Amino acid sequence: MEKKLKILITDDSQLLRKKLRAELEGLGCEVIEAENGKEAVMKDLQEKPDGIFLDIVMPEVGGIEALQVIREVNPEIPVIMLSSAGTPQKLMETLKMGALDFIQKPYTSEQIKKALAAIRKKVE
Repeated sequence: MEKKLKILITDDSQLLRKKLRAELEGLGCEVIEAENGKEAVMKDLQEKPDGIFLDIVMPEVGGIEALQVIREVNPEIPVIMLSSAGTPQKLMETLKMGALDFIQKPYTSEQIKKALAAIRKKVE
């Protein structure tokens, strides 16, 4: 029996969080949500998720800044970056900072399954 993964979804779009939550729960995950980078850092510390889906462009604290802080306090956690405004420069920056992968929005179910498999591999 595989361990149930606890995943933190961080995106300022409520619609995307709802869609991704349904997708992840359908794949047997426990899901926590945050609507900006500041909230993501707090939830990471409080909830200790197994992995994080993190949008790059958000109000207050963006995904790149949140990734920096999360990496400082939790260097091993697998983080998957999401963005509709995916410039190659931002992509390279997040991967250099230790993001596990980068998914361009709109994402496919296949991309989410693949990302989850990568998270699972990293935490087991």
